[in-house]
Amino acid sequence: MNGCKISKREPKGLLISNAYSITVKNVKKEEVVKRYSRVFPKAARVSYAPIVGVKAKNAKVWDVEGREYIDFLADAAVQNVGHNNERVVNAILDQTKNLIHFTFIYGFPVEPLLLAEKLREISPIENAKIDLGLSGSDANDGAIKFARAYTKRRTILSYLKSYYGATYGAMSVTGLDFEVRSIVGELSDIHYIPYPDCYRCPFGKEPKNCHFECIDFLKAKFEGEVYADGVAALFAEPIQGDAGMVVPPEDYFKRLKRILDEHGILLVVDEVQSGLGRTGKWFAIEHFDVVPDIITLAKPLGGGLPISAIIGRDEIMDSLPTIGHTFTLSGNPVASRAALAVIEEIEEKELLKRAEKLGNYTLKRLNDMKEEYELIGDVRGIGLMIGVDLVKNRENKDRAFEEAKKVVWRAYELGLILAFLHGNVLRIEPPLTIEDDVLEDGLNRLENAIKDVQEGKVGDEALKHVQGW
Repeated sequence: MNGCKISKREPKGLLISNAYSITVKNVKKEEVVKRYSRVFPKAARVSYAPIVGVKAKNAKVWDVEGREYIDFLADAAVQNVGHNNERVVNAILDQTKNLIHFTFIYGFPVEPLLLAEKLREISPIENAKIDLGLSGSDANDGAIKFARAYTKRRTILSYLKSYYGATYGAMSVTGLDFEVRSIVGELSDIHYIPYPDCYRCPFGKEPKNCHFECIDFLKAKFEGEVYADGVAALFAEPIQGDAGMVVPPEDYFKRLKRILDEHGILLVVDEVQSGLGRTGKWFAIEHFDVVPDIITLAKPLGGGLPISAIIGRDEIMDSLPTIGHTFTLSGNPVASRAALAVIEEIEEKELLKRAEKLGNYTLKRLNDMKEEYELIGDVRGIGLMIGVDLVKNRENKDRAFEEAKKVVWRAYELGLILAFLHGNVLRIEPPLTIEDDVLEDGLNRLENAIKDVQEGKVGDEALKHVQGW
């Protein structure tokens, strides 16, 4: 047994691991946080609140000291069917008794086959083929490969403020943060266009006088900077998540797809955060009546286990040679069984309808708060993928960065797990299975946090604790 003491003199608690279990006894969260900083680099994580989670069920999490929290993040949009969902847990336990792994690169395990067939069934892409992976990042890397291989073109279009992951390819098409690639380099032939943001329009327009200048920008880019018939694909999020839950106009993707089709450009849609019922449909792109050529999926797919999928038209997915995009642990039987259980739970519990119902209620509550609190500049989203844009001034829409940190910290003090995107947009993504009374309780705690910050009851000390991204 490997003993691991918190202090070399008199340990206040023990965090002990062996081959069979991890024992936590009288451990203080401050000590765990301190130990984290010793072994994990800042590149690996970001902190919002010092919650040392040791147990979770549906929309609730308990920390190492026994405190209960309501999770309004669904574990970063992973737990669509709730933490430790019974169907998912049972599927994992049953599968581990028989076959933990048997690589489908060389063999023919049944579990990834059944998962791929199920994904094909629920996908809007007809006759799709599926490539399984480990994360949203590697799924987007694979989508770049498939798009370039199929079209025999290299240029990729993406959006400013987009986020597709941390691997080299995914990082290269991400338009949110260019700091890392300035240090380590990036893929070539990537170009960016502005996303249609109706609250902070990059062209200074308001919805009432919008003429889809964002579409005209793409046309102008083709005329003056990028050879349209040399573009392999456009990468897009149906709702731009890490940019602050930006929802495009209803007709945007229809107009966009017509232009792409004219030039043989593939539409690759990242559903890593928005997929599997989060918005009230299997895939968020379905709200816009457009069928993409490739879909990438990850986060909620494994119910907490690492698995991803690239879903694409069969002729596109057959464009790469043998072992062109795969991993030794792709199609892992345990992760595949968990994913099947997630999909079954969504189907049998009718969670698409529930996401729509709870989303509409949550949006109404948040808009009521907007009427009450000047700190809220905008509320937007579809289903249970919602952003609350905090501003210093509603007229100029200056982002309220410090206030967002204080709201997250106050929410933590009130027992609510919360985070923000783009520095100031509160991320509201509870599990689709959250109970009505727990949702109501969480919304009340959120309102109290916003109220306390607006009234100046949360001091600057909170800024030292919340890092954010």
